[in-house]
Amino acid sequence: MAIATKPAPQAIPRIAPREDLNPYRIAQIQFDIAAEHLKLDQGLRQILRASKRVMEVSIPTKMDSGQVKVFTGYRVQHNIARGPAKGGLRYHPNVTLDEVRALAMWMTWKTATVNLPYGGAKGGVICDPKRMSKGELERMTRRFTSEILPIIGPGRDVPAPDVYTDSQTMAWIMDTYSVMVGEATLGVVTGKPISLGGSLGRSDATARGCLFAVEEACKLKRINLRGATVAIQGFGNAGSAAARLFAEKKARILAISDSRGGVFNSRGIDPLKAMRYKERSGTVVGMPGTSRISNDDLLTLKCDILIPAALENVITLNNAELIKARIVAEAANGPTTPHADEVLARKGVLLVPDILANAGGVTVSYFEWAQDLQGYFWTEGEVNLRLETVIKRAFHEVHETTRKHHTHMRTGAYILSVGRVADATLVRGLYP
Repeated sequence: MAIATKPAPQAIPRIAPREDLNPYRIAQIQFDIAAEHLKLDQGLRQILRASKRVMEVSIPTKMDSGQVKVFTGYRVQHNIARGPAKGGLRYHPNVTLDEVRALAMWMTWKTATVNLPYGGAKGGVICDPKRMSKGELERMTRRFTSEILPIIGPGRDVPAPDVYTDSQTMAWIMDTYSVMVGEATLGVVTGKPISLGGSLGRSDATARGCLFAVEEACKLKRINLRGATVAIQGFGNAGSAAARLFAEKKARILAISDSRGGVFNSRGIDPLKAMRYKERSGTVVGMPGTSRISNDDLLTLKCDILIPAALENVITLNNAELIKARIVAEAANGPTTPHADEVLARKGVLLVPDILANAGGVTVSYFEWAQDLQGYFWTEGEVNLRLETVIKRAFHEVHETTRKHHTHMRTGAYILSVGRVADATLVRGLYP
């Protein structure tokens, strides 16, 4: 098994320990770079840099023990210049306000990159869903919904699933909202079960959008996806679906991982067997026919395509020099720091940024919202075909912007998206 060895001391940049990993500051740096390219007015920069609305709520929840526990939740709306706020809701013990603010800002740029009529939002609750029963999660979700109800709605802010939330979570939110406003409101959330107005194709949308983006990236790098080697960090919804979809294209999945560690097989890993094994054991670690590998070593494997599909800040100055992939496609939000972007660009690695690579999820969420508002639903084939059109068009628009400004793909995507939001802001003007 070819695992990257520890680099020589001089391979690690001296400034690595000083790299700022606060996600909100990273999001602002990324914006500032694009704003410089666009030569935006300082007043406009201040508007686009700031969150429009930040809500923090306490969520008293009755636990199965009979005791009441108070959780903290957030909903941040970054910008609504182009349409209603849109963004996921995550349940995680490490949720912070800065993380949610960053994710909301990234959603603004993501929806603009693929040219959807949305702004950006995000939500989070500080909790450990792995230690909570289904009943506790339902009671917490419904109370959280009641607390943020004044600022959400089909024309205001439309939540969706994210880390450790799913279609059941969205069903509880939709039901709670509908009961409180006195009418069935399917379009208040996306990522719902099909029986409650969900869209066909939504469960695989993030991974399928990533696949479409990588197909275009492979053309630029002259890589045949059939037989290409792929490593995927993160084996949740996006990561496991990506493994399956890439395997269906005859790519070879070298390594996969989850929060407990990873597994490697140079001959390839069967994603369906991996999914069944994880369902039984709770992790991919120990899967028969594989060798154990750490999450850190997975990132530095020699492969054609690396897909970070977990959390933020996994590719930093500490390991960017060691990345051996030819394409990095960010299925996760914020996995690469700004300094690491520069290192990867210098090494000739084609990075498909998160606001493009994982925009398939919000694109099909938009399709779901549109179907709910119309009361007319599409076939899965229609959804996937329209998704392919949106992602591949956006890829070429980002690539063209990148070439025009002589920069790398992330900055190209930001120039494109920030420019669109800036234009909408200027046309709308200030009121009063």
